[in-house]
Amino acid sequence: MQSIPNWLKQRAMLTPHREALTYGEQSWTFLELQQKSEQYAQRIVRFLLNKNAVVAVLLKNRPHAVWIIHALQQLKVQTVFLNKQLTSEELTFQLKDSQAALLICENEFEVILEELEKKTLRVVTVADLNGMSQQPIDKREMFALDDVCSIMYTSGTTGKPKGVLQTYGNHWWSAVGSVLNLGLNEKDTWLCTMPLFHISGLSILIRSVVYGMPVYLMEQFDEKKVNQLLQTGKITIMSVVSTMVQRMLTDLGEKNYAPALRCLLLGGGPAPKPLLEACKSKGIPIFQTYGMTETASQIVTLSPEDSLKKLGSAGKPLFPAQIRIISEEGTAGAHTVGEIMVKGPNVTKGYLNRPDANKASFQNGWFLTGDIGSIDEEGYLYVLDRRSDLIISGGENIYPAEIEEVLIAHDAIAEAGVAGVEDPEWGKVPYGFVVSNETVSEAELLSFCRDKLAKYKVPKRIFFVKTLPKTASNKLLRRELTALIPS
Repeated sequence: MQSIPNWLKQRAMLTPHREALTYGEQSWTFLELQQKSEQYAQRIVRFLLNKNAVVAVLLKNRPHAVWIIHALQQLKVQTVFLNKQLTSEELTFQLKDSQAALLICENEFEVILEELEKKTLRVVTVADLNGMSQQPIDKREMFALDDVCSIMYTSGTTGKPKGVLQTYGNHWWSAVGSVLNLGLNEKDTWLCTMPLFHISGLSILIRSVVYGMPVYLMEQFDEKKVNQLLQTGKITIMSVVSTMVQRMLTDLGEKNYAPALRCLLLGGGPAPKPLLEACKSKGIPIFQTYGMTETASQIVTLSPEDSLKKLGSAGKPLFPAQIRIISEEGTAGAHTVGEIMVKGPNVTKGYLNRPDANKASFQNGWFLTGDIGSIDEEGYLYVLDRRSDLIISGGENIYPAEIEEVLIAHDAIAEAGVAGVEDPEWGKVPYGFVVSNETVSEAELLSFCRDKLAKYKVPKRIFFVKTLPKTASNKLLRRELTALIPS
C-alpha cells in the first residue's frame, strides 16, 4: 500500500517557524500548529475504544477546529464533517449512518446537543476537551493513501444523503493538481471564509500543510472585512462562490484590490457574464472551477484569460484528472451533450454503506457525476445542468427530493414538487408546489419545514396546486413546476 509522510509532522519539521494560521490578530507557526494538534489528540484518545473509530465534528471556523481536525488525523480515525446548518434530525441520520462513536462540537450548540444526547453517542464540547488531562499517543509517521481520512455527506436526487469517503490520497492529489495549475508563490496566503465542514474549506487546510502556505481563517464571510484584507496585499488566493463576489464588488465600489491578489477560485456553478466583465474591468483574477465532494474539491478549472473567451465553460481538467462525456451511443464527441464522467486519484473510492449507489456510480474506473455537459474540440468542459434538478443557492447544493420528502411527510400533503427560482441575491432559491388533501396554510408548512430542514433548504414560497406536471410514466416534471407560479 502506498503511503506518504504524515503531512503535518513533515511540514512542522521542514518549516517549523513559518506562519501557518492567522485568525484575527493571532497567528501560529507550523510547529505551534503541530503542538496544538498533538495536545488535542492526547485529550481525544481517551474516547477511542479501537483504532478504527469514527469521530464526528460539529465546529465553526475557529482555530481550535483546525487543531482538532489535524488531531484526528494524527489518531488515524475517520472524521465525519457535520454541517452546522442542519437540523438535529438531519444530524442524527448522519451520525447513525456513519456509526460515529464520538461527537466533538462547539459549546454553544446547546439546542442540538439536547437532542443528540438522547442518542447512543458520546458528546464532548470543546470546553470539555480543554479541561481534560493529556495521555500519551503513538506518533503517526505515515499516511496510507488508500485510508479514509474524512467523510462528508452529500444528498442525491433521491433517497437519504450519502457519506462520501475521502482518502488521504484523494486530498493529496487534489492539492497536487491545484498547485500544478495555480502555481505557488513564497508569499502566498489563502483566505478561508468557506466552512471547514465543506470540501472547499477542508481542502484549504490540507493544501496549507502540503505547500507550507499560511491560511487566514475567518469564522464567516463578511464582504467588508474581506475587502479590507484584499486591499492590504496580505492575501493572494481566496475561494469564493458567485454570490460572495457580487457582494464584494458592491461593497468595493470604485476601489481596487492590491496587486498581490492573484486568484479568486470560483466554485458553486458558472459565473454570469456581467460578473466576469466587472471583475475583468477591475483586474480581478477569477478562476472558474467544477468540482464536488466526490472529487475532493475542484477537478476542472478555467483560467482568467479564458473566462470571457470560453464563457460558460468550467475549463480543463487538473493534471492528474480526466473527463469524458458519455451518451447513449457511448463516449461522446465534441459538442455532444451527455453525462459528465471523471477519473483520477482525487476521486472518491465510493460511498459509505451504499453498495447500490457505488455500483451505479462507477464504471471501469470512471465516476458518473450525474451532471450533464459537453466538451468542445479544445477540451473545455461546459456544464449544462448540475444533477439536472439541483438548486445552487449561495453556493450551497439543494436537492428538491429532500425537501419534497419533508413536505409529503405532512399529513395534509398528498403530493409535492420543488424547483429552483431565480433570485437576485442567492442565484436560485427553492419553491415548493403541493397538492393538499385538507386545509393547511403556507405558514404552517414553512414552519414544518424549518423544524426538519436547514434554513437554506426551506422553500421561499409554497404554492397550492390541483395537479403536478408529470410524464406518461407518472414521473414528476420539475422543470415545468415554475409555470404554476401565479402571474
